[in-house]
Amino acid sequence: MSKNLEERCEACAGSSDRIFSPRALLGRAFSGVLAPPAVAVRAVAWLLLWEAAGLTCSPAIAFNTTPTDAGIRATCSEIILRQEVLKDGFHRDLLIKVKFGESTEDLQTCRLLIKQYIPTGLFVDPYELSSLRERNITEAVMVSENFNIEAPNYLSKESEVLIYARQDSQCIDCFQAFLPVHYRYHRPHSKDGETFIVLNNPDLLMYCDQEFPILQCWAQSEVTAPCALNSKDNCQWNNMKYKSVYKNANLQVPVGLTIHASLVCSVTLFITILCSTLILVAVFKYGHFSL
Repeated sequence: MSKNLEERCEACAGSSDRIFSPRALLGRAFSGVLAPPAVAVRAVAWLLLWEAAGLTCSPAIAFNTTPTDAGIRATCSEIILRQEVLKDGFHRDLLIKVKFGESTEDLQTCRLLIKQYIPTGLFVDPYELSSLRERNITEAVMVSENFNIEAPNYLSKESEVLIYARQDSQCIDCFQAFLPVHYRYHRPHSKDGETFIVLNNPDLLMYCDQEFPILQCWAQSEVTAPCALNSKDNCQWNNMKYKSVYKNANLQVPVGLTIHASLVCSVTLFITILCSTLILVAVFKYGHFSL
């Protein structure tokens, strides 16, 4: 059925002396004074039928459309990113896994850089990162300067971390990155004893020594960043579009209650005085003083 309609449409576009479009028939039917009424009725019927089917012939025929970006992307494999927060307590581990499609070519010549934004409720210890780099556990470096790890969340600023992902030994087309994060202290609340931190999905940057179809499919823009962890040269990385397993990571943080402020201060002061007194007593009792 569709093949016959396509042939008719091609005939309509290329052989106007043999087959006329419904609009042409309708025009001839009403332009000719001696045209019989049957011709006009037939032309109207054809016009309604062709309009309903969406096959009216025009200079831009529907069957001759050129390929679009959507059609090209339909043949591309998806990039899937999974962000997980491991461990419990105030010291957590952020694990990021990136998987390319099964039909992706060999990615041995490609490098993956993850630009992670750290919210004010979290911090990354640059001294810890330096120790982890020395032990070859992770390849992460702080981007933000004047970073205070002791500041509470309401006095801190957002920071950025660059993580050079490594290929997964158990998956040919998979990368993973590791980053330790820590909770900051938060203001006490009046009612609820907890708060939430939203850790947004990172930017995924990719650099390859040769062109891959996946770069043409999902590359959005170019970003300048160091080519490697210890390199002083900059490369033009492709900011890749990906599909995230989770929208964002929500972290639950316990906070104090303002109604407990007087109790906490009283107990803290009492314990401080008691311990100081015991230390002084022990010093004077067992200490040896020489004049």
